[in-house]
Amino acid sequence: MSEADVQERNIERKARVLIVDDELNLARMAANLLRQAGYDCETCPTVDAAMHALEQHGADVILTDLKMPGVDGMELIRKVQTKRPDVAVVVSAPTPSADSAAAAVRAGAFDSVSKPFNADELNSVITRAVEMSSLQRENRRLREQLEVAATTAEFIAESAQARALVATIRRVAPAHATALIQGETGTGKELVARMLHFWSRRAEGPFVAVNCKAFADGVVESELFGHEKGSFTGAIRDRAGCFERASGGTLFLDEIGEAGPDFQAKLLRVLEDGEVMRVGASKPRKVDVRIVAATNRNLRKEIDAGGFRADLFFRLNVIPLIIAPLRQRREDILAIARYFLIRHSADAGRPITLSPEAENVLVGYSWPGNVRELENVIERAVVMSGAEVLEPEAFALEEYAAGMGEAFDAMAPDTEPDDSAESAPRAEAENGSSPGDSGTLSGTLQECLDQAATERIRSALAAVNGNRLEAAAALGVDRTTLYRLMKRLGL
Repeated sequence: MSEADVQERNIERKARVLIVDDELNLARMAANLLRQAGYDCETCPTVDAAMHALEQHGADVILTDLKMPGVDGMELIRKVQTKRPDVAVVVSAPTPSADSAAAAVRAGAFDSVSKPFNADELNSVITRAVEMSSLQRENRRLREQLEVAATTAEFIAESAQARALVATIRRVAPAHATALIQGETGTGKELVARMLHFWSRRAEGPFVAVNCKAFADGVVESELFGHEKGSFTGAIRDRAGCFERASGGTLFLDEIGEAGPDFQAKLLRVLEDGEVMRVGASKPRKVDVRIVAATNRNLRKEIDAGGFRADLFFRLNVIPLIIAPLRQRREDILAIARYFLIRHSADAGRPITLSPEAENVLVGYSWPGNVRELENVIERAVVMSGAEVLEPEAFALEEYAAGMGEAFDAMAPDTEPDDSAESAPRAEAENGSSPGDSGTLSGTLQECLDQAATERIRSALAAVNGNRLEAAAALGVDRTTLYRLMKRLGL
């Protein structure tokens, strides 16, 4: 794209340039030159003022002097790279070939210009910087859309209930109305929320997910609405809340049934007014956000018990979306299992399939943990089994294993144990118990299986003196899968 094309586009949507320089005359000169070329300019005398302007109104390019009294221009480059990496930074210096300018470019600045400013040079560099900033934002947006599209594809709908849900999501996604997603733990509520966002007119905007249970009452207002610098102890800079960060897109409030009374009251106020007031601010800010909430609780019962506000429920439940548990849509089970099997067998580096008996076991199981449990079971079977065809015992499901001991025995090391070291466990086995028996292990099925997996990995590592590559080979998985499993198990 030519400079003329970029400048013509600036007339339609003015690119914004922040000019950071304590020499006000030079800053005004640069601003006047760039305004004549069609740019929207703001001058800032300090780095703090520039970061405040960037957070408040955004920018395409920052033009900054490298050496201001008490300030290192490199500090601004680092801050912008951290907070807004799609904003190009151009540095100004008396001689662009100076070591400081070259170091700034190596540190991440887009380019440098000489001072005092030359109109042609300044316009040329800023035009190229604006174009690069625009391309980076476009690339980021496309990456986000691809990620959402890939995530959306994970919602597999073979059953009538699932197909009906997808049809409803497609129909209501373009609306601005709030939606309330209800379903058991592990059914994929966030995935449904992302589908609503992806198929909406807000798909190019942000998708911000918030876990309501994570907010203590004392920080709700700051987290939701943001705060101004100095508004309370520890508020060392302005901070946008989740409503502002989601403006133009979708705000997903997960586990809304866990929200406390303070959270509920403040959320209701935003839904009614469409405005947020930062802590310490004097004026409210308009926000354009679609709210999608989710819960695994029965909110009508919570209302009867006094734990949830009825007025907030009716505000959220404009579009109700209910996800049926996996046990009620068994036609989806094998399709979902095969999807996870393909993904995790690719991580393991070998093709793996399901035997007919294994498929029957998966379809017949009740799946109290829903899709999340199904993925965990498939991943564990791929990691722990060296077979290319998974049989029922690879899943170690309570309803089909002949006791937990047998399930864990199937994952025991193949190497012969040392007699002295294993004498006690053998004696226990003769008495009808083992280290994997319920007398030693406790907790849920997932917790017990994680304990068994931990012991199996530790045993494999001990057998090869801690060599993870050899341990992965002994376990029949690739090194990446072993590392991921060790991280999840805290090894």
